[in-house]
Amino acid sequence: MAKFKLSLMMLLQYMMYAVWWVPLAAYLTNLEVGSTQKALILSSMAIGCMFSPLIGMLADRFFSAQKVLAGLNFVHAGMLLWAATTSNPDVLFICLLLAMLAYMPSWGLTSAIAMAHLPSEDFPKVRVFGSIGWVASGIFSIIFIKFLNIDFDGTHIPFYCGAGVSFLATFINLALPDTPPLAKGQKATLIDAFGLRSVQLMKDRNFAIFIVLSFLSLIPFAMYYSFFSEFLLNINTKYISVTINWGVLAEMGFMLLVPLAIRKFGLRKTMVLGLVALTIRYLSFYAGGVITQPWMYYIGILFHGLIFGFFYVGGQIYIDKKAPKELKSQAQGFIFLVTFGAGLLVGNFLCANLIDHYKTASGYNWNAIWGITTLVSAALLLGFVLLFREDKDLRKSVQST
Repeated sequence: MAKFKLSLMMLLQYMMYAVWWVPLAAYLTNLEVGSTQKALILSSMAIGCMFSPLIGMLADRFFSAQKVLAGLNFVHAGMLLWAATTSNPDVLFICLLLAMLAYMPSWGLTSAIAMAHLPSEDFPKVRVFGSIGWVASGIFSIIFIKFLNIDFDGTHIPFYCGAGVSFLATFINLALPDTPPLAKGQKATLIDAFGLRSVQLMKDRNFAIFIVLSFLSLIPFAMYYSFFSEFLLNINTKYISVTINWGVLAEMGFMLLVPLAIRKFGLRKTMVLGLVALTIRYLSFYAGGVITQPWMYYIGILFHGLIFGFFYVGGQIYIDKKAPKELKSQAQGFIFLVTFGAGLLVGNFLCANLIDHYKTASGYNWNAIWGITTLVSAALLLGFVLLFREDKDLRKSVQST
């Protein structure tokens, strides 16, 4: 019964976010939000990432994790309801910023709750329901468009759907197994919460290069993660959420290949393959537009899991192997802060300005946009190949596991 509750927790937690986040850029485009405001609103997720360690610290020391999760989901639902009732970009930013400050800590909390009540080998079997929930969020788009004949993607309706799922999750959370604060009574510091003690690892040249390139990789990555629904809206895609969710569906399969790739090729080559996939993604978008072959866009969509699994999950494994035992948890928090916090924040603003630069009276010059992101991705790949060295001891370590 506990496993069922934990699986349902994961499914709802990722569904409530995906249903409104995936088509958000398309909605902002329809509202005619300016590029700077659009980047700011889309960066609510990145800002939420940067401050989520504070919530995690409170849960670890003062409150039962399932009660914190229920409270956060209730706030998330309330903010989405507010977001659904406004078309004012400033108010919308406040709504979504508060929603993401409540939501982003839930990724760590749900993992902590699940791992507290499951053997470690069973955790992936529960975590996969998060990916299933993300993909299943596309069903809202199908119901509204096909059965109710109501526009969904690019409207305010996804906020209502996200709020509904979030309210449901709030009550489910209260029925989860009790997970008391594991670090109750321990000293709490901001340095530890944000993983800043991991900065000392930057003395290692290889580690420093990895951190810098991981940060820079989020600049081209943001063009897909934050703005792809805007592109699909511009090319008159009917089912935007469903189309993007094909990438997450493929991700579930690619994730299974990550351990096999690391054992066969080593961490460095596995991460290189992830950056190769990033370059191929944008090259396929560029080529699809230049030769007018829309089917090529699906290559880039389906490569999402390969990019995320091989480079970003591979990077997490590299961090785990590289950091000393006392810094492993902090190092994971640090890389999350650097990439999906600071990196995505910077990437969103640069990508928004790039899109705005190639906006014309007749539309957008997406071929130029995809061409630039392809070149940036290729430059990152070349930099990684030339600068990031093979660690022989690390290679033996990962290939023996």
